[in-house]
Amino acid sequence: LSFEAKKMHDLTIDTRLGIEILIRDINDNPPLFEKPLYEVTLDEDLSQGSHIHTVVAYDRDQKGTPNSTFHYAIKSVSPESPNIEFFIKNTGALSFKGCLDHEVASKHTLLIEAIDHGDVVQLSSSTTVIINVEDGNNHLPVVTGQTGSGKVKENESGVSPLRLHVTDLDVFQSKAWRVEYTILGNEKGYFNIETDRKTNDGILTVVKSLDFEEGATKELKISVKNEAPYFSCEVKSRPTIGLWNVDITKKQSSGGNIHYNATTVIIEVVDVNEPPEFTVTVKEARLPENTQIGTWVENVTAVDQDSSAARDFIYKVGDDPAGWMEIDADTGDITTIKWLDRESPHVVNGFYTLMLHAMDKGQPPMTGTATLQIHLIDVNDNVPKLDVNYVDVCLSDSHTPTNISATDPDGDPFGGPFKFELLGDIKGKWKLDPSYGFTAGLVRYSSVYAGLYTLKVKVSDQQGEYGIYSLNTTVCSCSVVRNCRSRNIGTFTGKGAIGIILASLVLLLLVLLAAVSFSCKEEFDNWETIPDDFLVGQINHSNVEKPGTDCKVPNIFSAPDGQKPNYLSKTQDQDDRRSHIIWKHENRDVKYHKRHQLLDKSLHSLIQFKLCSLQETVDDLPDYEPYIYAEEGDLDIVSDLDRICFSDGPPSNLCENLGPEFESLASICMPPQLQNQEHKL
Repeated sequence: LSFEAKKMHDLTIDTRLGIEILIRDINDNPPLFEKPLYEVTLDEDLSQGSHIHTVVAYDRDQKGTPNSTFHYAIKSVSPESPNIEFFIKNTGALSFKGCLDHEVASKHTLLIEAIDHGDVVQLSSSTTVIINVEDGNNHLPVVTGQTGSGKVKENESGVSPLRLHVTDLDVFQSKAWRVEYTILGNEKGYFNIETDRKTNDGILTVVKSLDFEEGATKELKISVKNEAPYFSCEVKSRPTIGLWNVDITKKQSSGGNIHYNATTVIIEVVDVNEPPEFTVTVKEARLPENTQIGTWVENVTAVDQDSSAARDFIYKVGDDPAGWMEIDADTGDITTIKWLDRESPHVVNGFYTLMLHAMDKGQPPMTGTATLQIHLIDVNDNVPKLDVNYVDVCLSDSHTPTNISATDPDGDPFGGPFKFELLGDIKGKWKLDPSYGFTAGLVRYSSVYAGLYTLKVKVSDQQGEYGIYSLNTTVCSCSVVRNCRSRNIGTFTGKGAIGIILASLVLLLLVLLAAVSFSCKEEFDNWETIPDDFLVGQINHSNVEKPGTDCKVPNIFSAPDGQKPNYLSKTQDQDDRRSHIIWKHENRDVKYHKRHQLLDKSLHSLIQFKLCSLQETVDDLPDYEPYIYAEEGDLDIVSDLDRICFSDGPPSNLCENLGPEFESLASICMPPQLQNQEHKL
């Protein structure tokens, strides 16, 4: 407290006085714990003297005085056990003596007091400590039996022949209760065993197929242990000072002298029919193509390890794409039954693959498989061939070569590059440049005019084997399209050529047997048009005809008395891209023998002329606008027309031996100024 003395007259401070009052503490506060309840969990195998937990209390009385000084004490333990004693240190640290035993007490409840040291009165408070004891592995598992057939078929895997059963007194589903199995005598890894987590059973499984021939039974020793390490504690004596004397066994599962429970099981291997096995599953052989039928190729061998009658087997050909081989059912010798061809589509990169089987007589029969790869050695059994037998040559190309190519299915050195040669009278007309390689260049000399030619080409491979081929060559101006022929028309060879020739002959017969007349008029009634199928010829311009003039040509056939002469009417449709020859048969009563006489005289020459003019059908002409060479009356503008030329030249007497009827026709229709001029039909 603070006091002040003041003067009366002016109230100024005269004296100050201070007084200190000391308050003497009394023990009016008990020590208090931080928590009213503590709970801990201990492993059963915890050793005595180990720290369990520390409790903490405090006192609000004057520090350093007996009123604030206190100690801890365990007032009660529940349940009580003769094998354990808890104690607490001055620091509040809890510990125990003896052994924890989950089976005796899974939980201990301790009442702990904090008591101060007051002079007049001692105050205290308490807290509760709950100690849970987790079960340890102090009981070993015991195998009680097994279920299952204990049998497994050879060559089977993934099957379970048996199941082991165990019991354990430790807490269900704890680490001390769950078990692990170990297989002894499983060096080759045939078996595996897993634990059923619900029942603790051991499930034995075959993971690698067994072979009956290696042993009819398999003996296995299976041991069982817990996941938690084994532990045991036994109190021997209880001295008053210090820790008690106890016997502790605490070792890891894999160590020590602990004898874990084990059992022996016998697995029976059941014999089944196995397929024969080839000693070599992929074999190779070499053989020249075109080898004689009956040639020995190779031998294969298979073995069957079955101990039963099923070990008898035969050899068979499984897959023979070309049907070239056969195999002896008993010896395995492979021989040819057909000629071998390296160029066959069944031969890949020079190898022919044959699939072979060895089939036993078991029930069901089993089959082993092997592969024989036959390397066919190439021989020169093919001559080079032209890729195409026709080419188009344009007049404007001059000395530019036209490519002709050849191929040979034989491999090196029996194939290309090739030597190309032209045969026959080709000097000053044709040449090859280049003439060696896989492609040669065909060059036309300027003396060769537009027309259809047949060239003989000889193609030789590296070994001199050769083939001679006809090369149909068409020369034209190419003024509209680059190709001389329609894209859809091939060379007239084979069945197509025969069909066109026959159609042409039919057309000739119809013309020769008809009584018709020619007319140059542009409009007529009742015209009948020959179908396009008959127009298979090529119209060749002679460059000597003037524009048409209307004329009537008397029938060159003798008409019966009293009948009107027949006429052949002809016109050219200038608006059509195709040249159609239109015939009109005006008199159908002309007698047959008159026509027959004409056929006898000129059929041979007309057929020869007709065959030279065959080129393409009207329906397949390329789609382009017609090119006008000259208007009516402009006969001088015809220099661009191609000159008609025969590949081998026309017969000199072709137009001279056609008979008197055709000579009369020529004298009527040919203009006088051209009668003495030489021209070609």
